[in-house]
Amino acid sequence: MAFHRRLLHFRSSFNRRSFSPGAREGFNGSFRSYNATLTPEQTLLQIVKEVKQDGADNSIMDDEIAKIRQEFNAAKQSFLKIPEALKEMPKMNPEGIYVNKNLRLDNIQVYGFDYDYTLAHYSSNLQSLIYDLAKEHMVNEFRYPEVCISFKYDPNFPIRGLYYDKQKGCLLKLDFFGSIEPDGCYFGRRKLSRKEIAEIYGTRHIGRDQARGLVGLMDFFCFTEACLIADIVQYFVDAKLEFDASYIYEDVNRAIQHVHRRGLVHRGILSDPNRYLVKNGQVLQFIKMLREKGKKLFLLTNSPYYFVDGGMRFMLEDSTGYTDSWRELFDVVIAQANKPDFYTSDHPFRCYDTEKDTLAFTKVDAFIPNKIYYHGCLKSFLQITKWNGPEVIYFGDHLFSDLRGPSKAGWRTAAIIHELESEIRIQNDETYRFEQAKFHIIQELLGKLHATVANSQRTEACQLLLAELNEERQKARRMMKKMFNKSFGATFLTDTGQESAFAYHIHRYADVYTSKAENFLLYPPEAWLHVPFDIKIMPHHVKVPSSLFRNQ
Repeated sequence: MAFHRRLLHFRSSFNRRSFSPGAREGFNGSFRSYNATLTPEQTLLQIVKEVKQDGADNSIMDDEIAKIRQEFNAAKQSFLKIPEALKEMPKMNPEGIYVNKNLRLDNIQVYGFDYDYTLAHYSSNLQSLIYDLAKEHMVNEFRYPEVCISFKYDPNFPIRGLYYDKQKGCLLKLDFFGSIEPDGCYFGRRKLSRKEIAEIYGTRHIGRDQARGLVGLMDFFCFTEACLIADIVQYFVDAKLEFDASYIYEDVNRAIQHVHRRGLVHRGILSDPNRYLVKNGQVLQFIKMLREKGKKLFLLTNSPYYFVDGGMRFMLEDSTGYTDSWRELFDVVIAQANKPDFYTSDHPFRCYDTEKDTLAFTKVDAFIPNKIYYHGCLKSFLQITKWNGPEVIYFGDHLFSDLRGPSKAGWRTAAIIHELESEIRIQNDETYRFEQAKFHIIQELLGKLHATVANSQRTEACQLLLAELNEERQKARRMMKKMFNKSFGATFLTDTGQESAFAYHIHRYADVYTSKAENFLLYPPEAWLHVPFDIKIMPHHVKVPSSLFRNQ
């Protein structure tokens, strides 16, 4: 019966149409051609043949949709419990060293370290201190509204690796390829919908070239910076005040740089070290082990000497059997190095007098043990030390100040990312892996459905199945995201379990990465660190296969 109805429709269309030898568009918008030399009877026979073929195709399509529906129903039943195979999957080591480029530690003769967030470990209270000092400076010096003083740092809002668009005022999380995360775009403290993102940017897929025009928030100031920018933007929006988004970024950035360079943060930390610094005897153990193995060590930091000295004394004061000066642990100590300019400038080194707090005027052509040096540049450093690039490894937490310069200079690089430890623990959790496997199953079923049905051929059953699959996928995404951070999700991952833009930079500039420098104590000093044979983009990620839910 359905066949006859379709045939009548085609016949009436045929009667209304005339054909020309060049005509290409067929019936119902398809691009079939009918030879104008055929008789009407021959043309009608051809149409009948095609209608029958269409009916057969639709029957096959309906069968495929029914099969996908059956697979989906079976999958929902399997979602009721965690598969035993998933529980047996190996877990990643939260304190492990993860390798992007092969590294032979027996070839490394020189170990260099940044200070902040590399040797020095800070509590979460530090971000609130920086936030409070910066907002006070903005009110007192930049004349921001007094109400800004009441703002509070929200540790649950920002993550490392976000981008700020100075033109449009949006905080963005990007994926590995430079696309905006659909649930990771905020204007102030309000999350933008996909429709709003499309209206602002035209597409989510802005790419890396356009992303270079954004400001990357990558260092340990980034948490304060992102939160304060969002809070001020939100205030202006709520107050219905006009503002230029670039001015807000510049003012927040200047305020944070001011409280850092003027020593307000440093003095705040040293005035209450128990509140802000975390004692860690393993750092001393790691450094002493390197010295016993005959390695050369240097400290290269942008912080002033008095701050590093106070922090190192505090962190090592309880270390059993250690009474010497921390400076004796290092062959060279360089403070206020002005990274990343250190790697490209020609600034001379100056010897610093720790007693008089002055810089000497004599030329530095050798590094004397137990002396402190200021400023300088990589070119002079290499000339004085004669340390060749491949035998040097540098540890740091800042992608651009600590890792990009050394990697371009031929040094090996180790990124210290404290969030890595907690993120791996979450990824190891059965609940997260369960949601990831569910997401992959739904993604596969959606792929099958889209491959089977064109947009113009979606029946009611198809539309219903598509809606249910999308809803189930969104639930899995939301569950995975909120396990890390309610606003932006994980640092290294997108909501779908793929790598983020931050992961891209780590992959590019860090030969190895880990959560703490002292994690190297877990490996022999002559170890060969290899890229995993089953290489993923980021070697600490585990992709949970959907096959674990099959054949339970």
